[in-house]
Amino acid sequence: MATASFNMQSVFAAPSGGLSSCNIRNTKQLFFKRNAPVGVRCMAQGDPIKENPSVPSTSTSQSQMPPSPPPVSKPKVSTKFGDLLAFSGPAPERINGRLAMVGFVAAIAVELSKGENVFAQISDGGVGWFLGTTALLTLASMVPLFKGIRAEAKSKGIMTSDAELWNGRFAMLGLVALAFTEYVSGGTLV
Repeated sequence: MATASFNMQSVFAAPSGGLSSCNIRNTKQLFFKRNAPVGVRCMAQGDPIKENPSVPSTSTSQSQMPPSPPPVSKPKVSTKFGDLLAFSGPAPERINGRLAMVGFVAAIAVELSKGENVFAQISDGGVGWFLGTTALLTLASMVPLFKGIRAEAKSKGIMTSDAELWNGRFAMLGLVALAFTEYVSGGTLV
């Protein structure tokens, strides 16, 4: 900072109008002065360092380089109830997404078969079905999490855990959109 201030003062206070080639050279010397050689080394994690004797090293000696850190092991997943149901934990979005997928399909199916909108379905005994489904899916989703098994570890092919999360997100949006559309229109969607 002081160097930059000094350079600016010397440029503006110069008797020859400020910007001469001499002042520009001095500015370059002050800004681009190197104190020590800098060596940059890029390493991939998990791969051993391969030294090629034909390529000259950028560092002056090997003893100056710090030792490579030990390989990072996968952190052990927490199986505490509070950690699983935390705001950023693995359970809430997955459980809500699964419930929304079941709820959206059930709401559309009942709407097609009986002609009732979502609010009529809830008032005609839908609360009991909702509570029962919620308890069953929550229990079924929590059992593997208590054992330390995550959905990401079991996803293969096109049925991945990311696809389940996105389907759940879209089902949540679809269920809210269905209820809002039926509320605004005053009747069933289908």
